[in-house]
Amino acid sequence: MDPTARRRRTVLIAATAVGLILLLLIGVGVYGLTRGPQTTEPARPDGPTATNPAHVPAEPEAVVTLGGSEKFAGAVAEALFTWDTTSGYGPADYAQMLADVTADTEADAAASDVRSYLPTQEAWTQLRTHQTRQWLTIDTIEIPAAWEDAVVQAAPGQIPDGAVAYTITGTRHRTGYWGTDPVTTTHPVAFTVFLTCTPERTSAPAPAAPITETCAVLRLSQLDNPLR
Repeated sequence: MDPTARRRRTVLIAATAVGLILLLLIGVGVYGLTRGPQTTEPARPDGPTATNPAHVPAEPEAVVTLGGSEKFAGAVAEALFTWDTTSGYGPADYAQMLADVTADTEADAAASDVRSYLPTQEAWTQLRTHQTRQWLTIDTIEIPAAWEDAVVQAAPGQIPDGAVAYTITGTRHRTGYWGTDPVTTTHPVAFTVFLTCTPERTSAPAPAAPITETCAVLRLSQLDNPLR
């Protein structure tokens, strides 16, 4: 992308970020960002005890920003929910993977969003005594009707080019030990990822695509309070 055009795009995103957030907060009305309750111990099993499968500790992994907006939204979702207290890393290390793919103009706000999805350091310390780990299986990734309505109603320039929202539904899995007994719990989750993707021309030779999209996170909805 031409450097001048890139600077114009950056200015546009910075100038319209407030408008975007206000649109989502006021116009749509369900873009909650309050901090949710933190779990300080692994949930006791509701039914028969399940065996914790052998696994390799899930280390923080970089989020791939290429491949299109829907694929990126899925990668963000998995990064939000995949962590392992036996890996030797902490919640800040997993959060950093998402900070690395967040738009600069929304860095502070998005960091707060991410923290609301992860255990606090105090909770992490307690969860580590139970060898707790977590991951997500995704059921659906869809652009919600509320976002499409917001785009139609927005004034010209109010939403940055390439901005889109995906509402994701799935199941959060958590395993660990309660005393000496291995346990597994599951919980349905739903949330919305707000992101932006910028097309860029590549210098890779054919048959590689001459244009690729690089995506970045704008904001996250409150867990279980997504756009519909």
